[in-house]
Amino acid sequence: MLRPSLIFLSLALALTACSKGGKDGKDSDQTKASAGSASAKSGAAKIPDQPLLVTQEDLQVIQNSALSSGPVITGSIQPERKADLRSELSTVVLQVLKENGETVKRGDLLVRLDDTSIRDSRNSAEEAARASAQSLEQAERQFQRLKTLRASGMTSTQQLEDAEIRRNNAQSDLVAAKARSAQARQQMQRTEVRAPFDGVVSERKVSAGDTAQIGKELVKVIDPTSMRFEGLLSADKVNNVKIGQTVSFRVNGYGDQVFAGKVKRVDMAANATTRQVEVLVAFADATPPRVSGLYAEGRIETGSTQTLMIKSSALLRDGDKAYAWRIKDGILNKISIVVGERDPRRGDFEIRSGLVDGDKVIRNPVSTLVDGQKVKMVATAGAELPATAATAASPTTAATPASASSVSSASSTATANPQGK
Repeated sequence: MLRPSLIFLSLALALTACSKGGKDGKDSDQTKASAGSASAKSGAAKIPDQPLLVTQEDLQVIQNSALSSGPVITGSIQPERKADLRSELSTVVLQVLKENGETVKRGDLLVRLDDTSIRDSRNSAEEAARASAQSLEQAERQFQRLKTLRASGMTSTQQLEDAEIRRNNAQSDLVAAKARSAQARQQMQRTEVRAPFDGVVSERKVSAGDTAQIGKELVKVIDPTSMRFEGLLSADKVNNVKIGQTVSFRVNGYGDQVFAGKVKRVDMAANATTRQVEVLVAFADATPPRVSGLYAEGRIETGSTQTLMIKSSALLRDGDKAYAWRIKDGILNKISIVVGERDPRRGDFEIRSGLVDGDKVIRNPVSTLVDGQKVKMVATAGAELPATAATAASPTTAATPASASSVSSASSTATANPQGK
């Protein structure tokens, strides 16, 4: 049997060993965790060994292009031919035959007004004209009889003169009656409002049953083929504008489509409130917008300079700073650049510093690109990887040749699997 002192000593040694082992285990776990974190960080920051596959379609070559300069013009698209049809009578609207947006031909009936009282006036004027014609005929016969009798001395000169006066008065009454009849017919025509030219009803102002006063708006008709840009220009820029200069502008509702036009007329009077001058621009495009009132903004090209240009899609913005991904000597680098004015025709930006003529940049960069990554050019987006690379790469992570979207795919693959395993 062991003595009690030896038993207690053995237990003490065992407890001491366990406590040391626990501390060593915790320290080992912490060391392993730190090492794993450091390796993860170094792996994230490491440049992928697998190259980024890029085609020519993914690149933009920086080169000199024309940058137009000139004053900015803002305004709206308006038709040159437009008619605001108003009522010429005080009567009731019986019928409106056309709605907003409907096409019309010249002479088409648009609005019919009540013509009851006007028809009565016309009938009365026509009857008065017939009565005046009969009176004139009788007075003319009477005058001719007295004239014959006077030649034979059987009547007096006074009677002849009285007959001539009655004849003349009857003639005047007939003329007045015919004028009233013609006026009544014109009033009848005014009860039918017709289209003055081929176009579209842009706005209907009345409905059946409304009372149309003289001067009240009924309908508006526009010719959509006669659209033009009616813009406003700052007065201090008007001396630089001349008739015939090219204008490039965008129209709200037509996205990034750029329209071209020519300065047709410059107003000689500035607006009394805004001190801006109106400029009329005729469309040079074969198919101008067919909707009036759309907001438009552009630039009158008073000058043009040659400078380096970069597409807006190739730019990366970070506050006031701008960057581009340049490919040089087979290496991808993120380059800080300084941009200037934007060309209103194409939307490209002027490059003031950071890139030189002939540099190649990614046309549509994505967030997965890595600074310093190797780049490999491939012929087409359908090109396949070499057999060795295809064998080493996983089927789901193998890089594919780029075209805007495949740059993202290849870069994501290179970042997620830097060793190609």
